[in-house]
Amino acid sequence: MPPVPPLDRNASTRFSGDEDSGWPAGEPNGPEPTVGAHGPGPSEGEEGKLREELCEAMAAIHQRGWCDGTGGNFSCVLKREPLLLLMAPSGVDKGRVQPQELIVVDRDSQVRRGSGRASAETLLHLAIVNETGAGAVLHTHSQAGTLLSQWSWAWAVRSAPAARTLKPEAEALEEGHGAKGLHTMAGSRSPRAEAGAFEEASGEASGEDGEKAGGEDGVAYLEVRNLEMLKGIAGITTHRSEVRVPVLANDQDLARLSHRAVPHLGRAPAGLLIAGHGLYAWGQELSEARRHLEILEFLLEQRWRQLLLEALVEQGLGSAPANLGQRS
Repeated sequence: MPPVPPLDRNASTRFSGDEDSGWPAGEPNGPEPTVGAHGPGPSEGEEGKLREELCEAMAAIHQRGWCDGTGGNFSCVLKREPLLLLMAPSGVDKGRVQPQELIVVDRDSQVRRGSGRASAETLLHLAIVNETGAGAVLHTHSQAGTLLSQWSWAWAVRSAPAARTLKPEAEALEEGHGAKGLHTMAGSRSPRAEAGAFEEASGEASGEDGEKAGGEDGVAYLEVRNLEMLKGIAGITTHRSEVRVPVLANDQDLARLSHRAVPHLGRAPAGLLIAGHGLYAWGQELSEARRHLEILEFLLEQRWRQLLLEALVEQGLGSAPANLGQRS
């Protein structure tokens, strides 16, 4: 797997900010690559088909309310060497982008073809592609993704002292079940484990309050288990599984955020949450990335509804079936 390219901490100043910024499209900020300079690229017909498929995916995602306004950003690998990404330009309605309006971005996040700006979040797309070998990365701002990422992070940092006692258990489970952070059920977990344990960066001092316990360098986890739809994630073959989706603090410095994300991508279940921001999902090709996105969005939606039901039951506002909250 190719190494992650060095990320320029000042690179974000060359792009628009988050996709919600609404920056207008500008002019290309780099020359077109020399065709065939480092191996054959896609044919004109292959590139045209990929452009159509990416625009179709973005329109479908927009229709589901997962990238309202100018939110979200989406990419496909057009060429591996030298690395080129096909992306929607920043600051545009992703539900209306036409194939000819897509831009081509290189491994330095420079626009090589097309009119428009590359999102600052291109840096995170590049980190995911390089670290996981993904062929497509899809980023959404759904209500469920925004809500649960913020909730998971806030709960985890508030519970940091207790969460540290859960860390050895989580690590043991991961070691026993391999990649992607999956593991089969091993009995009931505490509510704090349900919310997601908070792991501090090595060497980081913990403060008296949760906000300083590991700071923004830590990672929280949103845990989902025992659902049939988990089988839509590559590598999962039974509903009796659990995924732990990493949750990172949001950061407008995308170079720093991308570096923080890299250590967690290999174990992630093809998805990563940014607190109060949304979901990044990926796959070996666009069709798999789209499936993973749909599965993870379903799981997020189901998770917050489950939390709501459990809260209602605890408040005595409803009745629970005998097995609610029980796990085998």
